[in-house]
Amino acid sequence: MTLLSLAVAALSLVSLLVWSSVSDTSSLLLGVFGLLCAAATFRSRGVPTFLKIFMAIFAIEVVVFGGVYLLAVTGNWPEALKDYRLPESVALTVAMFGILVWALSHLKVVRTIGGIADRYFESDGMTTARIWPLPPFQIAERRLAMAMVTFLVVLNQAQVGISVRLSFFNRDWFNAIQNKDQDTFWRLLLTVFLFWAAIYIFSAIIEFIAQSMLIIRWRRWLTEHYVGNWLDGATHYRMGLKGLNADNPDQRIAEDVNRFIDGGQVGYGIYSYSILLISTLSSLVSFAVILWTLSSDFTIPGTDIAVPGFLFWVALIYSAIGTLVTHVIGRSLVGLYFDRQRYEADFRFSLARLREYSEQIALLKGEQAERRLSMGRFGRIVSNYLQIVDRRKRLMAFTATYGQISPFIPYIVAAPFYFAGKIQLGVMSQTAGAFGRVEGALNFFVTYYTSLADFKAVLDRLSSFDEAIARSHDLEKANAITKPAAPGNGIHIAGLDLALPDGRTIVTNARLTFAAREPVLVVGPSGSGKSTLLRAVSGIWPFGKGEVSVPAGASVMLLPQKPYIPIGSLRNAITYPNDPASVDDAALRKALEVALLAPFAERLDEEDNWTQRLSGGEQQRLAIARALLARPDWLFLDEATSALDEESEALLYRALAEHLPGTTIVSIGHRSTLNAFHQRRIQMTKGADGVFTPAESARVEA
Repeated sequence: MTLLSLAVAALSLVSLLVWSSVSDTSSLLLGVFGLLCAAATFRSRGVPTFLKIFMAIFAIEVVVFGGVYLLAVTGNWPEALKDYRLPESVALTVAMFGILVWALSHLKVVRTIGGIADRYFESDGMTTARIWPLPPFQIAERRLAMAMVTFLVVLNQAQVGISVRLSFFNRDWFNAIQNKDQDTFWRLLLTVFLFWAAIYIFSAIIEFIAQSMLIIRWRRWLTEHYVGNWLDGATHYRMGLKGLNADNPDQRIAEDVNRFIDGGQVGYGIYSYSILLISTLSSLVSFAVILWTLSSDFTIPGTDIAVPGFLFWVALIYSAIGTLVTHVIGRSLVGLYFDRQRYEADFRFSLARLREYSEQIALLKGEQAERRLSMGRFGRIVSNYLQIVDRRKRLMAFTATYGQISPFIPYIVAAPFYFAGKIQLGVMSQTAGAFGRVEGALNFFVTYYTSLADFKAVLDRLSSFDEAIARSHDLEKANAITKPAAPGNGIHIAGLDLALPDGRTIVTNARLTFAAREPVLVVGPSGSGKSTLLRAVSGIWPFGKGEVSVPAGASVMLLPQKPYIPIGSLRNAITYPNDPASVDDAALRKALEVALLAPFAERLDEEDNWTQRLSGGEQQRLAIARALLARPDWLFLDEATSALDEESEALLYRALAEHLPGTTIVSIGHRSTLNAFHQRRIQMTKGADGVFTPAESARVEA
């Protein structure tokens, strides 16, 4: 960016020198705004990378377009290319854009947008790309993303240029109609309109393809980023424990990421708004110059007072009033859209839970209760929807009225001059068209206010999700449970205090040693901290202080009372979380047989929602099969056989001892029959303060 800023500064100084010699006002403006653009480019270090792309594009264009303009001003532009001279406003326009982007980068909302977008544009790693008809090639993901954005911005600017050219075609064509000039009419139609229209259509197709590829790559990368951050280091678990402010993470990842980038089916995303805003600003400046020139000698109606650029000022004042009124009417939509996404996600999640627990609900005959709860949640959606309808009704009443009036204003103002014979029909038509483009550009926020409000709600949901993830990471950093490598093969617990997420201490002064290959049974009343103790040893419980030492390199596996079984093939469910391809069919069938699930051995590739297909006991046996395949050094069973009958439970404990001789088993359970499979017994003992402490207990034989 430093070299670019120096190049822009050099061009600006040359422009000022040209002004001093030929007294060209446009050269003066280019020199002044060019220096400001050079300063903004030089001070872009703190600007989000996504916005730096635009600043770099504009800086390059200032040098290129400004250089071409100065060649023309100084008489060095080739005579053969005189019809292809750039308008004097082009270089000045892109210089203003560079300054504007730098100024906008200081807004908090823009920095928030840039912070999310920059993750992709600052990403590491290589990717494979292909530009037809060239062969595939390797390139850094961020460089490809920057190249695609640059291409799309330049293409969009070219399309604005085509629109400006067609504006002059429109003027000349209508003049030909008024003058009954048949030759000019057909020549302009066949040689000018068809040529530029074909180029515009072709560019629109190319833009669509490039835009689609950028969006899907961006979405894939950002989705992977959020999924990774959410799952990394049990962040999702800590967020759930602490109740951090991030409802429905699934929706934020699946829907909000897409809507942030592309807007989905309901609006616009960051890419759309970026390109749309550049297109709008390009149209504004380009057509403002035309409008200013066309209305340079217009007078205030009913007077002889001439106001330079009269129609431009009319459009500016008209648009300012419209923007202000629109914001006053619609500002509450951001909060309403935020709530809408939450209520919709809550309702979908409740229905998914209903499907998951359909058997339990049927057994309890809870259909009426579920209907009441579901419709209660849907009632929030209805209430929110009606509030949005009410607000949008008022907004629509204003914007529709505003939009109906807008097209007639330039005709009303220009009509007296046309009827007086001062302007031709083509000029009047071009004036109306230019006014419409300028007024439309100035009314950007009026036109897109509703979708902008929706986008702001999406932005708030993603930024609050980021904050929740960050707070979860801070929670882990603040975790006072140290985890040094244990000497020898045992697990050592020293001075361990454990708390609940609300801060209440549940276990105090835990001092234990679990010796390798010595099965241990942990018992105690419900709520005494047995499961919390094992989760602390597993390394996922963040609330507490003390020391838990696990042998270096030792693998630890915990089987909860209700195991997690992913939707998919039975093979995936058994091998989870490992790669199914890493285990052969013989080992899978053997594990199922040992875990008393032999009838399922022929259904390994059958895909289903196995949580609903398997009984509670079968789900626990499947978890045992996982342990048999994983062969961990330490296996914690948190009431992992509670859904089994005592005979099946005994068979499984004997199978674990036989097939996992190198695994140390630590169990939580309430059945006295478990004593027979453990050499030690630890009792959670309640103190006078109501807090529990683990202590050795005499084993009671079954």
